[in-house]
Amino acid sequence: MQLAIHTGAHFSEEERLMKCLLRNKNSFSKKGVAVPGPGKYRRLIKQTLEALKTAPAAEGARDVLLDAIMDDEDADRLILSNAFFFGAPRAAVRRGILYPFAAERMAQIRKLFLDDEIEMFMALRNPATLLPAMFENSPKPSMTSYLGVDDPCDIRWSDTIHAIRNAVPDLTITVWCNEDTPLLWHQIIREVAGLELGEEIVGEFDLLNEIMSKEGMQRFATYLKSHPEMTEIQKRRVISAFLDKFALEEKTEEELTLAGWTEDLMDDMTDVYEEDMLDVQRIPGVTLIAP
Repeated sequence: MQLAIHTGAHFSEEERLMKCLLRNKNSFSKKGVAVPGPGKYRRLIKQTLEALKTAPAAEGARDVLLDAIMDDEDADRLILSNAFFFGAPRAAVRRGILYPFAAERMAQIRKLFLDDEIEMFMALRNPATLLPAMFENSPKPSMTSYLGVDDPCDIRWSDTIHAIRNAVPDLTITVWCNEDTPLLWHQIIREVAGLELGEEIVGEFDLLNEIMSKEGMQRFATYLKSHPEMTEIQKRRVISAFLDKFALEEKTEEELTLAGWTEDLMDDMTDVYEEDMLDVQRIPGVTLIAP
C-alpha cells in the first residue's frame, strides 16, 4: 500500500487541507484512494507509536491498525493528516531544532509499515512567523528558553528534513512553503492524493475563496472559464495577478507583537529561510513544490 502522511506544520493550512480531502472522499475512493476521517486514526496512531517506544510491534499490528482505520475499504493509497504527528507546538523546538521528534516518529512508522511505500507531505512556514505562533502555546518564560538557542536565525528546516531522511533513507518527502500555498493549492491536493495534475477535484480554489474578495473570485472564475487550456504555470501566474489586486489584507497580513521580534530580525530570518529552502530542495528524496 501507498501511505501518504501529511504532517502539518502547525499554523499552516493543515485542517483546511484535511477538509478539502474529505470533500473528495467519495471520488477518491473510486480511484483507490482512502481518506478516513481524522477521528478514526489520530489518537489510535499516537497510542500505537507510544507503545513502540517500549516494545516492538506485535505480529499483525499493521493489519489490525489498517482494519481499524479503513473499515474494510479497499484502497491502494491511504491518506493520513495530523499537524500534531511530530508533537504539540509547545514542544516543537528543542535546542534550535524544529520538530526534534520527527525523525524518531517517521522511523517508528517505517517499522510499523515495513513493506509499504511511505510518502511524507509537509508545509514549511517561515520561522519568522511560525516561531512566535508556537511560542504562544508554550509554558516557557522566554523565546530564548523555548528555542534553546540565542539566535533564532540559527533555526533551519533543512536540519529537520536531513534528520528525517537519515532516519528513514527510503522515505519520499514532498514539501512546500506555506507562503506559496494559495498558488499551489490545487497541485498540493493532487500530490497528496497521488493524482495526475489534470484530474478534477472538488475545492480546487477553496483557499483562494478565503483570502480573495467576492469580486475577485467572480472575475477569476470568469477568466478560467474563458481560458480552459491554461498550463499549470500559466494558472499560477493568473492566481498571483488576481491576488495582487483582490487579496483581502486582513486574511493575508499577520501582526506580531512579540517583544524583541523586530522587523529587522524578521527580515534577517526571512533571508535565512529563503536560502534554507535552496538547501532543502537539494536533499536526496525531497521534492520542493514551488510556484
